[in-house]
Amino acid sequence: MGLLPSTRLGGPMPWVIAILIALVVIAAAGGLALRNLADNARADLSGAVTVQIVEANEAVRDAEAEAVAQALGDHPLVTSVRVVPEDELAELLEPWLGANAAAGDVPIPALIDVELNRDADADELASLQSALDDVSPGTRVDAQSEWLRPVYDALAALQYLALVLIALIAFATAAAVWLAARNAFVNHRDTVEIIHLLGGTDKQVTRMFQRVVLRDAVFGGLVGLVLGIGAVWLLGTQFAALDSGMVGGGGLDWTDWALIAAVPLGGVILALITARITIGFALRSML
Repeated sequence: MGLLPSTRLGGPMPWVIAILIALVVIAAAGGLALRNLADNARADLSGAVTVQIVEANEAVRDAEAEAVAQALGDHPLVTSVRVVPEDELAELLEPWLGANAAAGDVPIPALIDVELNRDADADELASLQSALDDVSPGTRVDAQSEWLRPVYDALAALQYLALVLIALIAFATAAAVWLAARNAFVNHRDTVEIIHLLGGTDKQVTRMFQRVVLRDAVFGGLVGLVLGIGAVWLLGTQFAALDSGMVGGGGLDWTDWALIAAVPLGGVILALITARITIGFALRSML
């Protein structure tokens, strides 16, 4: 017996569920990608520091860079040292400084990339800074992870935003099911009363409504999953075209895809629970 006025393909509820599930899939994929991006960036930069030597005189700057690199190589925390070539620095700065960066009109500080054997704490970085001050006063030691701290904070805020969106969409899904189930019950109230007169129980009536909700929710969930994954794939190809190493760290692994694939299951469970509660309250109001 069809107690709900909609059918799987013709009624609005499965399509509403499909749209909401697609939005959850997109939000979940975005949140997981941002988490992976932040985790990979932290892992790559956890043991990396940058040493800057600011000196206008090129000869003095180069000499101090060599001396600092030698001192760094003898430090027990350091595993590798690389003095960044000046032409590479000019290429990095050219988008901001223009041709002056390559022409040498603007003094460029010497830059040394340092890899540590572990993630150093603030005291250890201060000790490294003190040791280099004896070699080249004015040398600055910066943990590369500190440069990206504002980026990490922004990524964390976006992840929380994704969670809030998922919660709001879940609420909207429950509200849509509640409205559909309640309207169906009101439209078929006479039928429910006849079922009671024939000896039917509240559990049997509830199961009849739940079967229709289950059918629509499964259909809507599968359609929403396909739509959501399609949108995620399209966005992924667009970001992959940027060919950015940092963006590449935001890829999804198989555990992430498993969580995304479970989104429709969560939607179906939410719809069934909402329908059961809605019909239960409606049946009690008949007494």
